[in-house]
Amino acid sequence: MDMTFAGFRLRRLAAGMAGLVLLLTGCATNKVDWAARVGHYTYDQAIIELGPPNKSAKLTDGTEVADWLTQRGQTIISPGGPVYYPYAGGWVGPGAPNMVAINTPNYYLRLTFDPAGVLKSWKTIQQ
Repeated sequence: MDMTFAGFRLRRLAAGMAGLVLLLTGCATNKVDWAARVGHYTYDQAIIELGPPNKSAKLTDGTEVADWLTQRGQTIISPGGPVYYPYAGGWVGPGAPNMVAINTPNYYLRLTFDPAGVLKSWKTIQQ
């Protein structure tokens, strides 16, 4: 086998992983229009709808910042294909298969409430 086969396998693996990431991202799409809720949605409504936040902090000015986990990250283990070892005349293989680990982040919804408890901003974050 020559390097072109190994390169083909690597490109095919990369394309497959890119498709998997797009699939996982599409599943994480939030259906709520948070922008439309700014100015009238309250912290109490968020607790009722989403449950207690995973993390929250009250700032000195009374602003409340709260994060809700919307999608837990995953570790995906995938075979990376056979290993080819170099030698003086080229490449020899296959050896033991490579294993590739892909870690996806946790996704959070961060809601910021003014001192009166009304939603003033929102965003999604990855950690």
